[in-house]
Amino acid sequence: MRDPADRLLTIPNLLSVLRLAGVPLFLYLLLGPREDGWALLILMFAGFSDWLDGKLARWLDQMSNLGALLDPAADRLYVFCTLLAFVIRDIVPLWVAVVLVSREVVVGICLLVLRSRGWGTFEVTYLGKAATFNLLYAFPLLLLAQGDSAWAQVALPFAYAFTAWGGALYLWSALLYVYQFFLALRVTPRTVA
Repeated sequence: MRDPADRLLTIPNLLSVLRLAGVPLFLYLLLGPREDGWALLILMFAGFSDWLDGKLARWLDQMSNLGALLDPAADRLYVFCTLLAFVIRDIVPLWVAVVLVSREVVVGICLLVLRSRGWGTFEVTYLGKAATFNLLYAFPLLLLAQGDSAWAQVALPFAYAFTAWGGALYLWSALLYVYQFFLALRVTPRTVA
């Protein structure tokens, strides 16, 4: 009998694939014709679908190994690509992007070391999910805050707040992952099947 975690065709996986497919379109719209309104809609879809695929996976009992890879991959790709585009467009300063991308590099190196020693991935924490949630809401607000419209003026303080909270939580969750990394190095790893 096939393990339900090995399923590929699930609604949450479809949402993650759609979210991934939106990345190049988002970058094209933001950097090519500068269609910020359409790019904003794609970012909003990314944030909403990130929340929805997790809810649906639990509600429909459609959690899968593929989903466990796709969801965080889509999140990280959106964070990286959005930061890159925002630096190019002067929406966020370079140092913000460097700090957030450096966090990903450090956590990624820790994961590679753990896997080479027979461990799996880090346990996903609510703090890490909250950090990603804040950033995926900060990005559309930062985009909306461009210009001189009334909407831009209203969005700006919220954009900064979500960016500050998301960035702080992102770094704090990295410290927790690094702590887990050092704890894992102190014990014997599980056997790799």
